[in-house]
Amino acid sequence: MRGCYRARMPPVNLYDATLPELEDLLGRLGQPSFRAKQVQRWLYEKGAVDVDAMTDLPKALRTALHQEATVGNLVLRTEQVSRDGTQKRLYALPSGHLVESVLMRYRDGRRTACISSQAGCAMGCVFCATGQMGFGRNLSQGEIFEQAARYAAELRQEGERLSNVVLMGMGEPFHNYDAVLVAIRRLMSDLGIGARKITVSTVGLVPAIRRFAAEGLQVGLAISLHAADDDERSRLMPVNRRWPIEELLSACRAYVDATGRRVTFEWALIAGENDDEATARRLGHLLRGLSCHVNLIPLNPTRGYEGEATAVDRAQSFVDALERMGVPATLRVRRGIDIDAGCGQLTSKVQEAS
Repeated sequence: MRGCYRARMPPVNLYDATLPELEDLLGRLGQPSFRAKQVQRWLYEKGAVDVDAMTDLPKALRTALHQEATVGNLVLRTEQVSRDGTQKRLYALPSGHLVESVLMRYRDGRRTACISSQAGCAMGCVFCATGQMGFGRNLSQGEIFEQAARYAAELRQEGERLSNVVLMGMGEPFHNYDAVLVAIRRLMSDLGIGARKITVSTVGLVPAIRRFAAEGLQVGLAISLHAADDDERSRLMPVNRRWPIEELLSACRAYVDATGRRVTFEWALIAGENDDEATARRLGHLLRGLSCHVNLIPLNPTRGYEGEATAVDRAQSFVDALERMGVPATLRVRRGIDIDAGCGQLTSKVQEAS
């Protein structure tokens, strides 16, 4: 009788493993459960990128982990630092796809990680570099979480802390809903980031917004809007053909009712297209009575779109028109533009040059 063949299990990505899963792995290796928290401290507080760096683990355990586990899926390919201090990283995935993440440092002490949920994006927004590159694949919850965890560990070593996380990097978070939700819960439980310090940005996948409203979280919701009528928004953002503005705003009202939190609307100001006072008044009429805030930012340049950024004085006039309508708005400072780290600029074009 032939012996049974037992297939070897693939290595466990330690960033994929929740605490109970890590305890289970170590239990199978004959280790007590407290070792799991030791491993997590090395990952999330000390930023270990290799099992051998975890020097308070027994040597036999480190040897076993070399066989049974990997330390993350992200391989750093390049890092750039903007004149304003913004950091952008390009990571390679085991599949060969590339993703980017950004760390923004603010004068008030905030340290905000902008992380990706997909390699590329299927939404096709015409002014967005990620949308222009198309869709590669979804990230696992561990790959999403790892981007923030790495920044958090490095900031700890500098005596600082990661204070905020925004899922505004590459990809549409609600197109990868289940993985994003697990990653969000781990940002809260494993990194100690409060729900109100986490924001998810979506182009407007209405069923997912309604589902997210029912999750019982206090996570912020940001909507990429960019136009005040359906014809214009459908031209800029194909998703609007499936879920037009009125359906989108109805879902936003449901989110506000369920969470008590206001919605943020993101608006890229494009010179001569969506930056005049008449458009601001139309937007004001749409949003009046909804608990919300409008974040406006002059369009960040991308190679695949010819539109130009609105001048600052015209942008301020747009803000003033909205506020006269009773809709609070803020004109944001563009960050990381010199290294293509601004909103809508993230892309894997580094791969093209390599």
